[in-house]
Amino acid sequence: MKTYREENYLKAIYQLASHDKTRTVSPTDIAHWLELKPPTVLEKLGILVKKGLVTYNKFDGAKLSPKGNEVALNIVRRHRIWETYLYKQLKFSWSEVHEIAEQLEHVNSEKLIDRIYDVIGRPDFDPHGDPIPNKQGKLPKSDRRPLSESIKGCKCVVLGVSEHSELFLNYLTELNIRLNDKLVVEQINSYDDTLKLSSKNNETVLMSSKAAQQIQVQCVKPNCACK
Repeated sequence: MKTYREENYLKAIYQLASHDKTRTVSPTDIAHWLELKPPTVLEKLGILVKKGLVTYNKFDGAKLSPKGNEVALNIVRRHRIWETYLYKQLKFSWSEVHEIAEQLEHVNSEKLIDRIYDVIGRPDFDPHGDPIPNKQGKLPKSDRRPLSESIKGCKCVVLGVSEHSELFLNYLTELNIRLNDKLVVEQINSYDDTLKLSSKNNETVLMSSKAAQQIQVQCVKPNCACK
């Protein structure tokens, strides 16, 4: 029987290693992610190791076992389905759904999640553009890259965001930029890489390279010369 705190640890390790499944994660990284003290993390890692959910040694760090990875993907699936339900059915903004879904993801009813998934139309991606794992733990494929890697003249579509903070999402809302919006890179400042973008209705937007790094896009043209 897993507690919700243990589920949070498994999801944290999964997300910290999401770009490299072979990567091990240090207790310090986990502590920073969960806003806990390293000794607390070490104690909990010992429990997760005994349950066969994590492997850990002080030299290499922590890594999900196959069983732990399966559990983590199920938690991620529940979280992203809840986010989508809150966004589509209950009309919460994309900056509000993450914190609420953090609580709801621990409701471990497969029947309920399956019913909600059907109600929201069985989507592949959540309101932030993150992929929703299927029941077998497989993620839908998506050809995406950071907006900051665009070249002048690129036409692209917004597929998601890498940062889910309320501050950042409200910033995008103020710029009137949402998922599936089409953007054109009009200029790139040679000094600080600030992007001048035109969005829907030919609105002009200036965006720092830091913000553009957090927006995931896909080129509209198949043979675009972007990185």
